[in-house]
Amino acid sequence: MQRFILTLSGPDRMGIVAAVAGFLLDHECNILESAQFRDPETLQFFMRVSFDTGRLTSANDLREAFASVADKFALQYAVYDSAIKPRLLIMVSKFGHCLNDLLYRHRIGALPVEVPAIVSNHRDFYRLAAQSDIPFHYLPVTPENKPQQEERLLDIVRQERCDLVVLARYMQILSPHVCTELAGRVINIHHSFLPSFQGAKPYQQAHDRGVKLIGATAHYVTADLDEGPIIEQDVARVDHSMSAEACAGVGRDVECAVLARAVQWHVEHRILLNGNRTVIFR
Repeated sequence: MQRFILTLSGPDRMGIVAAVAGFLLDHECNILESAQFRDPETLQFFMRVSFDTGRLTSANDLREAFASVADKFALQYAVYDSAIKPRLLIMVSKFGHCLNDLLYRHRIGALPVEVPAIVSNHRDFYRLAAQSDIPFHYLPVTPENKPQQEERLLDIVRQERCDLVVLARYMQILSPHVCTELAGRVINIHHSFLPSFQGAKPYQQAHDRGVKLIGATAHYVTADLDEGPIIEQDVARVDHSMSAEACAGVGRDVECAVLARAVQWHVEHRILLNGNRTVIFR
């Protein structure tokens, strides 16, 4: 059996669910999972359907066939073949906990992706990349060479046919040009102290202020720094007995878990954009 995923969004109208079900029935498809959401504020409708079929077909064929339904209801939609693993490019700087976590999940099959490249502005993790048999691209960034290095980055994304770029604690700001080129295809992770504790040593700053909650946020990257649509957030408690380094350790664990969930949901096509927010069918 072939398994596919259909996602769609558009103005809420009567008959969309019936039309989708009728389309799948006509194409001898069996619905395995279905979820939908109507936003009462924007009056937009969102839907994700996982289905299989015994017919010899392709995502392109289903995509073309569904166009008539989409046109009737003014829907934006996509069809994905579940057998095709999304291709993931990971970017990292000098903190490797999120990179290591993603590579481990990939290695044991928990994260259904291909990882054709790792990009970094430091050399620290080239051995980790080599252990995973993944090409490591060292692209040091300075104010003078940043435009050239970003073009090299985009070349790698194109050449490796990457579907998603993950900033796994990559400590460089992407230019508006890159954000536009890769819109909806870049996920970032950062601590949730912003804007309270910015700059160097945020966990030390938080410790000095007696913070009781350590958090992390994963979001899509836009030209507005750290203000893209939020995908996932989580927190963990800390207390007076913990050092700044212990708080940072808690933060690293939260960052790994939050980023992994965000990437998992993206590659499973569970996230739909709703303006500057997200609809996530978990």
